[in-house]
Parts: sequence; structure tokens; C-alpha cells
Amino acid sequence: MSKVITCSTCNIKEDRLVTDVVSGEIVCSNCGTVVIDGIEEAGKEWINPKDHEADKSRIGMPFSLAVHDMNLSTIIGKTNKDSAGQLIDSGMQARMNRLRIWDSRTMYRDSSSRNFTTAFVLLGKLKDKLSLTPSIVEKTAYTYRKVQEDGLIRGRTIGAVLVACLYITCREQGVSRTIDELAEASNIRRKAIAKIYRDIVYHLKRKIPQVNCFQCIDKIANKIELNEITTRHARDLMKKVLEQEFSAGKDPMGFAGAVLYVSLQMEGKTVRQIDIADAAGVTEVTIRNRAKELKSKLHLI
Repeated sequence: MSKVITCSTCNIKEDRLVTDVVSGEIVCSNCGTVVIDGIEEAGKEWINPKDHEADKSRIGMPFSLAVHDMNLSTIIGKTNKDSAGQLIDSGMQARMNRLRIWDSRTMYRDSSSRNFTTAFVLLGKLKDKLSLTPSIVEKTAYTYRKVQEDGLIRGRTIGAVLVACLYITCREQGVSRTIDELAEASNIRRKAIAKIYRDIVYHLKRKIPQVNCFQCIDKIANKIELNEITTRHARDLMKKVLEQEFSAGKDPMGFAGAVLYVSLQMEGKTVRQIDIADAAGVTEVTIRNRAKELKSKLHLI
């Protein structure tokens, strides 16, 4: 139970007290008594408090799970100056250089640190290639740390495990990224990523949501540059398809491509199957077979 703050002079309770954030004091509004003269600052720490509006540089790096030490460790700086800004003598400089070498070596003294360093370097590259958001990166790093803690990385490649964790995060966050896209960006075989993905989901007992078929339609439509009206008609057709419940077991991207292809045919527009197949990342045979099934089920032929 929190303690109620009252004025020692006139017994005014905290609803009549005023907080001065500049001086760090809590003052009684009735008599002016300083009740507390040293409140804690809960905001961000700036190097220069007077210039905090213009200078947004922080003291130290922000906490991040996507760094091997989570930015909690310290390093010895490269400047050969003391606290007063004066240059140190040559003997002390040689000693500091040796300390810097040992400091860098101790940062990667165990296998876990080296493992995290290799994995998160790849995660940083994938972030740039796939334009991933910071929340996706942090959630992927959290999942990877859980997998490493449970010993699932043993006997598997670090890159494949990381990409599998990234795919799990994309599915959970509703980001439209397929295994094929992640495999191409990371240069890792799709089969290896899919196998590790199933193992992680089974071991961690994750409930992975289904792929949003409407996002797949939007993704394919953007690649082949279709207008909004055509995309909306395809989404309406997808609603009818989902109500029939015969999309189970089908590849979401291939199924969305077939729905878009049938929708374009219903509008009387001509589009090549190979264009939709390339945008969906499937073959022309898949688009053709799925479109034939859709027409049969919906009695369009």
C-alpha cells in the first residue's frame, strides 16, 4: 500500500500539493512548505538537460534483445584522455590499450555470446532487406533466445533457426511474409526452415494464427499493379470462398492468386497466368488447378 503524502505544517493531503518538475520538489499549495525536495526523475536521461529539446542523444545505448549483450555491458573508450580532458602519459596509454584488448575478448568469452552475435548480425541484414519493423526484430530476438535457452539450436544451423523464429514472429504479428521470401533473402533452403519451424512450434507450444488470405490478395495485386476496384472484387470473392470452407490445406498465396485470377476473368479483363503465378511465388499449374476448382465449387462454369 502506497504512503499518502501530507504537508507537515497544515496537514494538507497530496491532492492539494504541487509538483515542481524543474527543481524536483513537491510544494504545499496552501502554505508553501516543501514537502519533498528530491523526487526521482522517471523520464529519459539526456547528456545536456538544458538542451534536451534539441539534443536527443541518450546516455548509453537503449536496451535491446537483438544485441548479444542486450546493450547492458560497458566498453573502454578509445580516447586517451582523463576525466579532466587532459591527455594521459604514454605508459598509461599502453596499459589502457592492453585493457581494451582484454575487454573486447571477454565480451565473447562463452559460446552463447558468439551464438547470439552470429544470429543477430543476420537478423540485422534481414531487417534491412525485408524492411522489418523494430517490434518484429525484438520479438524475433526474444523467440530465438527462448529456443537457445531450451537447447533446440544444437545440431542445427544458426541461420536456419533464426529465420524460422522470424517466420513465427511474422505469422503472430500478421505480417505477410512467406517462407519462400525469407529463404530467398537469407539464402537458406526452404526445407530446412520449414522443418525447424515445425519443431519450434511443437516444442514451445505456440499457437500460430492462420495466414490472412486478404493480405495475400493485396500483396499479389500490388505486385502486378491492379487498381483498387479490382482488388475489392477479389476480396469479395474470397469472402464467398471462405464461407464455402474448401480452402483448407491449400497454399494461401496460390489460393489467393487463383481467386484474383478468377475475379479478373469475371470482370472480363485479360491477365496472363504466369504474371499472377510469379507475383504469388507459385507455378502456373497451381493457378490453373486452383482456378478450375473455384469455378467448379462456385458454379461459375
